[in-house]
Amino acid sequence: MKKPFLLMVSLAVGLLTSSVATAVDELPSWNDGKAKQAIIQFVHKVTKKDGPQFVQPAQRIAVFDNDGTLWAEQPMYVQLAFALDRVKAMAPEHPEWKTKEPFKSALAGDLKGVMLGGEHALLDLIMASHAGITTEAFAKIVSDWIADARHPRFDRFYTDLVYQPMLELLDYLRANGFKTYIVSGGGIEFMRPWTEKVYGIPPEQVVGSSIVTKFEMRDGKPVLTRQPKVNFIDDKAGKPVGINQHIGRRPIAAFGNSDGDLQMLQWTAAGNNPNLCLYVHHTDAQREWAYDRESHIGRLDKGLDEAKAKGWTVVDMKRDWKFIYLFEKR
Repeated sequence: MKKPFLLMVSLAVGLLTSSVATAVDELPSWNDGKAKQAIIQFVHKVTKKDGPQFVQPAQRIAVFDNDGTLWAEQPMYVQLAFALDRVKAMAPEHPEWKTKEPFKSALAGDLKGVMLGGEHALLDLIMASHAGITTEAFAKIVSDWIADARHPRFDRFYTDLVYQPMLELLDYLRANGFKTYIVSGGGIEFMRPWTEKVYGIPPEQVVGSSIVTKFEMRDGKPVLTRQPKVNFIDDKAGKPVGINQHIGRRPIAAFGNSDGDLQMLQWTAAGNNPNLCLYVHHTDAQREWAYDRESHIGRLDKGLDEAKAKGWTVVDMKRDWKFIYLFEKR
């Protein structure tokens, strides 16, 4: 009698283990809803080998905007916070900045004054704080800053302001044969020193804006020096161009949060393969921020309209995410 009983127990345990395994939620910080289901259904569709919409692993390219899509972008872009800190650190070598805008406002901590100068003022800050050094020196400065700088609202490291649901999504896609890329308006060499540690995305899979880089010999050693001149702006219509230049394949999944990502999503949607286009809509003023059509940063206006017209997936952060940041769970 013992053998049949043990056999039944073994079968029962096996069935229970199997059911638990299949019930594992690979997106645990996402509430059940249309957004989560759209992601899961898309992944199942393109990875089912005998299915009519199966996509070969080599073509499973997923591109992600960074600011506002993978981590917080308010009250200012993180790279702008870096540039402002760099200007303050470099100020003793540039006494003329005390009376010259936008540096005068930057040194006074007057962000509104900086912004009054528009894109030209921001470009001046970026060039002054990002150029004139080697690529290796710049990478070290960025790494040191990101390891120490803290967000003004949360008083946490900027890398703590990474969206936990998006980290889960990155892992979920990679577990299903996708190759994940960052395609951001931010500086490519500002992101590359830390994206692998934070997102699991290596530097060669980061696409971003860049300044001119020049090969030089210094003290008998070859170096790359960063010049105070724009090379490429990876934003808006520049994003599909950057994807074509750096990746060489049209994505089948694209994730953004602003009008600056619209052309990237349009380019993805125009491909021959099944595709997923998703916007992260900032709707949670309590846990994060609520902004869209009128925001000075991360404006989502035309993109919101097109998402509705085209049936793209829109994530409502307040409704669709159980947790926004990992520290909420602790």
